[in-house]
Amino acid sequence: MSYYFAIIGTQDNPIFEYEFGTSKQGGDGIARFPEQARHMNQFIVHSSLDIVEEVQWGGGQMYLKCIDRFYNNYVSCFITGGNVKFLLLHAPSQPAVANTTRASTSIAANPTSPQIEEAIKQFFTEVYENWVKTIMSPFYQVNMEVKSPVFRARVAAAGKKYL
Repeated sequence: MSYYFAIIGTQDNPIFEYEFGTSKQGGDGIARFPEQARHMNQFIVHSSLDIVEEVQWGGGQMYLKCIDRFYNNYVSCFITGGNVKFLLLHAPSQPAVANTTRASTSIAANPTSPQIEEAIKQFFTEVYENWVKTIMSPFYQVNMEVKSPVFRARVAAAGKKYL
């Protein structure tokens, strides 16, 4: 499965972006988005912001689960207390042989399965803990782009650990 993670600020501006692939089930951690569709990741994530704003006031939850779908891409969301949005675009990997029914029933082929949802929730929770530590810096200003290599490495480690 391929992932595109973005943190969107309170003014709907991108603060952080990171693209990675699964490290589970023999994955190498490299995103496998089709080259002709890779530029669409930002568009898909930002187009789901309207849905996030509709859903966020309904339940009072920070983790909103899978909120949007665009063809074979799913968008999951986590909202912080400061209205910063963590959005994760995930696309299941395409099976090499299309005639096998076994590939379609695997957990990795179903991005809305409870196991995948729980893994995404744990990923968001760990990133949120690191996010809080990052914004506690006296040098950080609200809606400022995060360029910290330490934060990037911790997001990568969380992705490798859970996804």
